[in-house]
Amino acid sequence: MGDTKKRPKSYSTPAHPWISSRMDYEDNLLKVYGLKGKREIWRVEAQLSKFRRQARDIIGESPEIAKEKTKELIRKLNQLGIVKKDATLEDVLALKLENFLDRRFQTIVYKKGLANDPKQARQLILHGHIALKGRKHTAPNTLISPSDENEISYIGPKARKPKPAPVQKAEVPAEKQEGEQ
Repeated sequence: MGDTKKRPKSYSTPAHPWISSRMDYEDNLLKVYGLKGKREIWRVEAQLSKFRRQARDIIGESPEIAKEKTKELIRKLNQLGIVKKDATLEDVLALKLENFLDRRFQTIVYKKGLANDPKQARQLILHGHIALKGRKHTAPNTLISPSDENEISYIGPKARKPKPAPVQKAEVPAEKQEGEQ
């Protein structure tokens, strides 16, 4: 039945690994969201396909059962902040990878301004400088609900903020400098 010490894979690799359009799309996602590697993308794709599969299965159910299962699926996705309360199964089937990547702990830390870029957000999380609900949280791939978004802060006695990116001064044309004197 397998080794109990090894966890099963939570992703599947692409069937055709060398398709350039898919590779370019994944490379862009790696840069934009500051991900460690393509396995993180594939893991999120597996989550997305799980929710889509549930929605397709619900469509095939009888109306009474489908109504209850739809409510439960929408409630779960609403708690994660991925869809709105009044969403339908069509909205679930139309979800994209970016909807899930936007709800990751790493992305939210960056968007809140606690880090200068997504890679720095990942580093701060992994080094234990970011707290969720007042406790150290070191998993950058956790999906954060909108209600927990305000509970994210720095850890430590000083609760320091990152230095802002240096601002480059615009060069003043020579004509204006001469006219001012």
